[in-house]
Amino acid sequence: MAQAELKVSTRERLGKGGARSLRRAEMVPAVVYGKDFPACALSVDPKALRKALATESGLNTLLTLKGDGPFSGKVVIIKDRQLDAVSGELLHADFKIIDLAAKVSVMVPVHTVGKSVGEKEGGNLSIIRHELEVVCLPNAIPSSIDVDVSGLAIGDTLHVKDLHLAEGVEVPYDRNFTILTVTGRMAEEEEEEAAEEEEALVPEASDEAEND
Repeated sequence: MAQAELKVSTRERLGKGGARSLRRAEMVPAVVYGKDFPACALSVDPKALRKALATESGLNTLLTLKGDGPFSGKVVIIKDRQLDAVSGELLHADFKIIDLAAKVSVMVPVHTVGKSVGEKEGGNLSIIRHELEVVCLPNAIPSSIDVDVSGLAIGDTLHVKDLHLAEGVEVPYDRNFTILTVTGRMAEEEEEEAAEEEEALVPEASDEAEND
């Protein structure tokens, strides 16, 4: 699990006016909170945050906050963030303090490994779930959920129950939902051939009836 340090500062001026002032200074408003820890308003350098998150774990990187305040030394993860709809620039970030000895729930991207047999035959790999909810200890958060698709043929489907996860890592689910599937012409052609064979049997049955 990737870890990084992030320097933040206590934010005194709140509200929209304070947020605008921060952004003019090329800083971004943020908040840190956690169990038995009162919410604390912060300011953070968006460039420093991007650099801290530039790991294989991305948004799930464990961040140790540094600065003058009760938050210093706390390990957090990004729980939420607001981005500008046009520019994609960070507008606000929520940091949640975590207990390294307690399980957390995070979203982890799905990463396919290899090229499926179906793709080699002209089919397409369709990913239904690009990320999955994972429950585990903070230090065990995987950077991605790797799925080997090399053995999948056209028409094959991989469900959540088919995943091979590391010990201590869980993907909770109420139903055995689909993660990815391989589609293509071969499956469609086989269905068409089967339909044609069924239609070809109908006249034969009619002819027998007339002969009788």
